Amino acid sequence: MAMAAYHAEKLLRCCGYYTELLKISLGKPWNQKSEKIKYCRSLHVDSPPCIPSLTNSYVHGTSTVSLLPLTVGEALQTTAAKWPDRDAVVFLQDNIQKTFSQFQQDVDQLAAGLVALGLKKGDRLGLWCPNIYEWILFQFATAKAGIILVSLNPAYQLTELEFALRKVQCNAVVCPTQSKSQRFCDILRKICPELNTAASGIIKSLRLPDLRMVIVTEGRQPGMLHVDDVMQAAESQHYQQLDSLQRILSFDDPINIQFTSGTTGNPKGVTLSHHNIVNNAYFVGLRMGYSLRPNVRVCVPVPMYHCFGSVLGGVCMAVHGITLVFPSAVYDGQANLEAIQKERCTVIYGTPTMYIDLLSQPNFGKYDLSSVETGIVGGSSCPTELMKRVRSIMNVKGMTVAYGTTENSPITFLQFPLDGQELKTETVGCIMNHTEAKVVEPSSGKLLPLGQTGELLIRGYCVMRGYWNEPDKTCKSISDDGWYKTGDIASLDGFGYCRIEGRIKDMIIRGGENIYPAEIEQFLYTHPKVKEVQVIGVKDERLGEQVCACIKLAEGEHCTEEEIREYCKGQISHFKIPHFVVFVNSYPLTASGKIQKNILCAEMEKKLGLCL
Repeated sequence: MAMAAYHAEKLLRCCGYYTELLKISLGKPWNQKSEKIKYCRSLHVDSPPCIPSLTNSYVHGTSTVSLLPLTVGEALQTTAAKWPDRDAVVFLQDNIQKTFSQFQQDVDQLAAGLVALGLKKGDRLGLWCPNIYEWILFQFATAKAGIILVSLNPAYQLTELEFALRKVQCNAVVCPTQSKSQRFCDILRKICPELNTAASGIIKSLRLPDLRMVIVTEGRQPGMLHVDDVMQAAESQHYQQLDSLQRILSFDDPINIQFTSGTTGNPKGVTLSHHNIVNNAYFVGLRMGYSLRPNVRVCVPVPMYHCFGSVLGGVCMAVHGITLVFPSAVYDGQANLEAIQKERCTVIYGTPTMYIDLLSQPNFGKYDLSSVETGIVGGSSCPTELMKRVRSIMNVKGMTVAYGTTENSPITFLQFPLDGQELKTETVGCIMNHTEAKVVEPSSGKLLPLGQTGELLIRGYCVMRGYWNEPDKTCKSISDDGWYKTGDIASLDGFGYCRIEGRIKDMIIRGGENIYPAEIEQFLYTHPKVKEVQVIGVKDERLGEQVCACIKLAEGEHCTEEEIREYCKGQISHFKIPHFVVFVNSYPLTASGKIQKNILCAEMEKKLGLCL
């Protein structure tokens, strides 16, 4: 009987989406495990559910649900026709609220305006903005006009911006005049001084020869167009051209370029198609239950220039008819709490750092967060202790962890909202629909037995078209048979759930022992005084490398190196206990907010006097 119960529980993990569907449709919680199984088995499937019997580290997200053959524009058009009066987006900072009908009208008007300005199918438009209405408006207007949207980090400075614009030969740039300390137009003028003398808004730049126009979202700037100019530019023939264009757009066309963070070199332009992002958004939304819930309102503090915001936010909105609530243009923990309470958000998105910040707000307990039913943690690895705190303190039992990469559009593994605590805290979820994954020995590429750790590879509709104009780097990342090499060390179980152990390049080799920093980081997060931690390998003359823990303490806490080491003794292997413990106030970050461990390592080696 015990074994039967074990298999029954495993069956539920495999049928998690269907269980969620039935729970919502019946409007009641499941009281008994047998009741779950009974209803799971009553569903129509291609064949009766069975217990997988995998022996190798290969899983395939088989599905009875077909991929969508839609462009981004078609997805929005379908949803706007279905729910014209439902809220599409709410921007609290700027007091903007648009229904799907209103949003679709704005998108059509802007798309026709872009056509009127002479931008053509395949041209590139750089969007260099924080989370403002114009970001999502241009996201869909460019897609409808067949223009490739280039997502630019609003934190980019002069060198980073010039590199990105030259890399993909941007024909137009959209930005605000300024946001907080970032003065967008001043930076552009330094790169492109021709803006000072361009009378008509059409420019010819020496340093950016492909750039033809700059469009500002607020204020009037010499040599630049205003977004209102674009909105009013179209005449009847341009709307006709836009309609004709819809018949030649293909869902396989490239539509978005996302830059990788560039922790080990210059950023690469990940090129994604309509098919990539529409279907990733579709299957993420299905797993989260968006299509089954009557009023999904998502709090979106994550940046739109990142796949998390643009795909799981913008494209999910278009595909599933959900409402996106933007608390502020740039991240603000207080604004998030206010937005959830005021707008009765049912879903929340965020990176681990955002959830840490949210829980650390001094007046956290004063806000009513009871409307939140589920959410997604993504963007970087989520510490086990953080997930436990989100589930207990925020009382969001349906919180999920997602795993993916920009190159995979982005999500390849995602938990089910109804997964148990073990799966929620120890895995990054189950394989997504229509996606394959395998774990191989990194040097040989040999498929490993089930449960063993190795490099994680992904294949399926989600894999990018390639790195823009970099065929050699594309070939190094995607094999001839279509497998994308993630560079992550992982293991799979027989039910399609994945455990991420760390990055291949982050692995520490101490005296012949392979050490994965993520494992030590997960443990150190359980220390009550530790707010954040990064574990790196630093030079050691005898052992090759030593373990170094760089720790941010919780506010008001004091701790010693010896206290950290004593905490580790008897809990983790002796060779994993940090030889060096350094307390820090910050970490070196990329423009996209990811921690640069290579720079952190160099800083620590210098600080510890290990540079030879």
